Amino acid sequence: MRTQTTVISEAQLQQQFAFCDHIRAYWHERDTVPKAYVETYGCQQNEADSEKLRGYLSMSGYTIISEAEGADVVVMNTCAIREHAEQRVFGNLGALTHTKRRHPAQKIFLCGCMAGETKVSDRIKKSYPFVDGVFSTHHLWQFPEILWNVLSRGKRQFYVEDEAGSIAEGIPQMRDNTLKAWVSIMYGCNNFCTYCIVPYVRGRERSRKKADILAECRDLIAKGCREITLLGQNVNSYGKDLEENVDFSDLLAEIAALEGDFLIRFMTSHPRDAGKKLFDTMAASPKIAKQLHLPFQSGSSRVLKAMNRHYDREKYLELVNYAKTVMPDLVLTSDVIVGFPGETEEEFEETISLIRQVHYDSLFTFIFSPRTGTPAASMDDPTPKEEKSRRFDRLCAVQNSISEEIHRGYVGKTMRCLVDGRDKDLLTARTEGGRLVRFIGEDGLIGSYQNVTVTGATTWSLTGELAES
Repeated sequence: MRTQTTVISEAQLQQQFAFCDHIRAYWHERDTVPKAYVETYGCQQNEADSEKLRGYLSMSGYTIISEAEGADVVVMNTCAIREHAEQRVFGNLGALTHTKRRHPAQKIFLCGCMAGETKVSDRIKKSYPFVDGVFSTHHLWQFPEILWNVLSRGKRQFYVEDEAGSIAEGIPQMRDNTLKAWVSIMYGCNNFCTYCIVPYVRGRERSRKKADILAECRDLIAKGCREITLLGQNVNSYGKDLEENVDFSDLLAEIAALEGDFLIRFMTSHPRDAGKKLFDTMAASPKIAKQLHLPFQSGSSRVLKAMNRHYDREKYLELVNYAKTVMPDLVLTSDVIVGFPGETEEEFEETISLIRQVHYDSLFTFIFSPRTGTPAASMDDPTPKEEKSRRFDRLCAVQNSISEEIHRGYVGKTMRCLVDGRDKDLLTARTEGGRLVRFIGEDGLIGSYQNVTVTGATTWSLTGELAES
């Protein structure tokens, strides 16, 4: 794999905009307003990438629609983290044969993390002849060129070269939400956890320049954005590859110093690079949400070493204890994998004990899924699937009980929340810690911060009422 980051020049990006003009003219000559559909799988980074795909499509004259039926272009932006996700994509991709049969001119593309796997692109070439193009995350910036080549040449396009990745500033974005926004601050990963495919499909860590990030945040705030979520596979590594002397804590502090009424969130943090400076920075600013997603993956130091996580149980607990000391109201969430190859019952119990000790607000829980090409995929894995499922169910029951207990503790408290939408008869809002609250109110409140008194709680959400002003 190439390891040197490619910086996309202004001239290269202008060339892509020229392809957008060609595509727009192509449809104008046919007196047609084309339609496009982008389907997203996976993480927030994929969501942010889809906003760029929609931005390019809009610049090319397409109207964005909400289903594949009737679309002139369908883009499937995929995730490769778990085998189940891949099989779901292939199933949905196969179903597109029906939409293409009804609309033969429809062009279908597969991109995202799956497209970075050689086995996937080879499978598409051989078994999915109706797919017109495949491009990895490294080639997203070239999407107009890829689309134009398909339209003008009528030939399938595969842009899947193995490389470290690129940085491209200035790609247009069509955001789904004006109140909340994803802002990617870096791409790729250098950690090579033994179970994870991400470094192989998203390339090495590469940070955007601080000035570009600040400019994007200023623009969002000026347009009324109230929540900015900074994205990276490991945001704590931000700046390590830059010439300027800046780290993630420095970046957080500078964004928080911008004028405006907004809140900053971020994900994901790797315990390897998290530390006191980060937590002190969070604690010092009212504009940085007291919410932390800090994946621990396993409560066993032996398993963590086998995962290549670069910290042990004691180090993780030390970090959490300090974070809670400087931020007593911290909302803490995490990821955990059950059934990693070789995990014993005793090691699983260590995970349960860590969950009880830390008292997470919520967890994202997964049963180990082997990914071809990662070291863990070839590790001896003697634990039966049924046993892994039993452990998974037990872990979820323990965490659900803790989540319900924590939520009950909110009842009677009044918290400042961002009202962000409606769910049937109730408005929805998020606390600073990201907890969902539903309450009765008028649509005019959407987009504003309101004080809400919590009146009820379940494992998953809260109910409340507007506090008296």
